[in-house]
Amino acid sequence: MDRGVGTFLHQARNRRQIELAEVEAATRIRLRYLSAIENEEWDVLPGGVYTRGFIRTYASFLGLDGERLVEDYRASVERWHRTPGEQGRGAEPSVGGGGGPGRFRLPLAVLVVLAVIAVAVIAVVAIPDGGGGKGGGSSDSSSKRQAQGAKQTAVGPKAPPASKPGVSVRLTASAEVWVCVLNAHGQALVDGQILQAGAEEGPFHSGSFTVSFGNGEVEMKIDGREAEIPATSSPVGYAIDTSGKLSELEEAERPTCA
Repeated sequence: MDRGVGTFLHQARNRRQIELAEVEAATRIRLRYLSAIENEEWDVLPGGVYTRGFIRTYASFLGLDGERLVEDYRASVERWHRTPGEQGRGAEPSVGGGGGPGRFRLPLAVLVVLAVIAVAVIAVVAIPDGGGGKGGGSSDSSSKRQAQGAKQTAVGPKAPPASKPGVSVRLTASAEVWVCVLNAHGQALVDGQILQAGAEEGPFHSGSFTVSFGNGEVEMKIDGREAEIPATSSPVGYAIDTSGKLSELEEAERPTCA
């Protein structure tokens, strides 16, 4: 395509004699975003999945091939221009599947070292004290009884785990979707990542959550119950309180993980 994506959409709209306000009413995409697309002011747009969703929806409204225009946008813009929604994300793959970027296996290595040390300590305790002859038998038996008694005292009956206050959230992407999840303290649990279809995040546990999605292609379970998220190509955001109640957020209230 010789013309830019925005120019192509602008000319197509003019040929159909459609005002931007009509497009906004039909697609529910903000007027300033539609204008930014036509003028190719990509820095004004949220970027990433958000911008691709806007282009796809706008093109479909005009009867154009939305997927082709999205691919043209990828090739001509995203390849050379890193959009705001993708800032700060490295290309390093995660280790261990679905857990997020930059995670490693150090905790497992520490556990292995601790296990080796524990085996060595048990072996040392089990060695006779070297008293020699028959006289050492009584000392060995006493040491074993003391060790067994200490082991039984240490193990003891396990108390039932105390239930944590708050709510749990688990996410599963049904298609490519940009995700930002903040806990009750404003800490990013999913830090503005693009999840591919089938990717899972969580379960996370917190007193409350605020979440933002680039589109409706995500399944969210709150305390094991599936939440209702409308199928939409536009960004959506929600607040989840400590009782698990879901409330939709206005655009200005949605977390951005920026």
